[in-house]
Order: sequence, then C-alpha cells, then structure tokens
Amino acid sequence: MTEIHIPIEDIVLKGNLVVPVKSQGLVIFSHGSGSGRLSPRNNYVADVLNEAKIGTLLLDLLTEIEDENYDNRFNIDLLTDRLLSAVVWSKKNPETQNLKIGLFGASTGAASALRVAANLEKKIAAVVSRGGRPDLAMEILNQVKSPTLLIVGGEDDIVIGLNEMAYEKLTAEKNLIIIPGATHLFEEPDTLEEVAKLAKNWFLKYF
Repeated sequence: MTEIHIPIEDIVLKGNLVVPVKSQGLVIFSHGSGSGRLSPRNNYVADVLNEAKIGTLLLDLLTEIEDENYDNRFNIDLLTDRLLSAVVWSKKNPETQNLKIGLFGASTGAASALRVAANLEKKIAAVVSRGGRPDLAMEILNQVKSPTLLIVGGEDDIVIGLNEMAYEKLTAEKNLIIIPGATHLFEEPDTLEEVAKLAKNWFLKYF
C-alpha cells in the first residue's frame, strides 16, 4: 500500500493506493457520510478486489476540518469535485494512468460516483453502489453511460425505495440486487462478503 496525496487548490486529500501486479483496472472509492479511507467495510471490499488483481484507491474526500461540518457530508457537489480530481490524478499517475477506472460509492458517496460517471461518460468503465443514495443524483442518471450495479440491504426499507426509483431513471446497462437480511451497513453475517463478491464480478466483467 502506498499513501498518496492529491493537492486540490489549498487542501490536500490523503489516499491509500494498492496496485497489484498485472492489475486489470483501478477502483476509486467514494465514501459515504462520515466515512473515509480507513472505513473497515470499504477496506474489506478493497482487499477482495486486490486479491482479484484489481487496484484500489481509498481516499478522504473531505479534510478533517471539513468533516467536522456535518453539512459537508451531504454536499454532493463538493464530493463530486473531489472525486473527479482523484480520477484526473489517477490518469496522470504513472502507476495507474493506463488502467481502466471503476467507481465504488457507499451511501452519499454513490451520488458523487454517479455524477462523475455522467460527467466523464464512457471514461468510467463501471460503477457499483453499496447501500447508496443514487437518488441524490437523480437529475443526471439518464446521462450515465457506465454499467451500474446497485446493491441494497433487504432490511434497508427506505433506501430500497430510493434505489428502485434511481434504477428506473438509469438508461445504461444496470442491475439492482437486494441482499436478504442485510441492513444499511451490511453488518450481518456474510452480507458484506456478498457485496464484495458482487462488486468484484461486476468490475472484472467491464475491465
């Protein structure tokens, strides 16, 4: 693992980059509200992807000071700009510049991932949302060209409905998978493992 720093105007984003030998692509994580590069759930998913020879970049989209302002966690425009900067950085970084890019968004991070995908069109190979809020990007979902997988817990009632609405709006190749017995954070036995397996297979398919 390499700790990387992405300068953006007057701040620096910290990230953890892993690029296995013969990587088939790079997945950049857009974390949910109050979460970042140290998220145990996203690190677990990243480990599964790394084992499948997929590179990963987990980064803090907000600085520590910015994260203290709760409203920033739902500032989708800000999170989108930061994630876009990470994609641009990855295309300039010698270790990752030739890799196809995928985006993995959790909670509010899913909205920023989809907005970046809409902005960059087919430059994003695939998108996966875990317990995401794609409804926060509803106005641009019909512009997303990247194959998109929405994963929701079967006990996450409100979020299921929001994902079903977003699914109808998406026009790219898409799938919506509801994992029985899982709540919003996928803390139940075997549920996060299922998320990681589904994400791995989706990214491998489009890388």
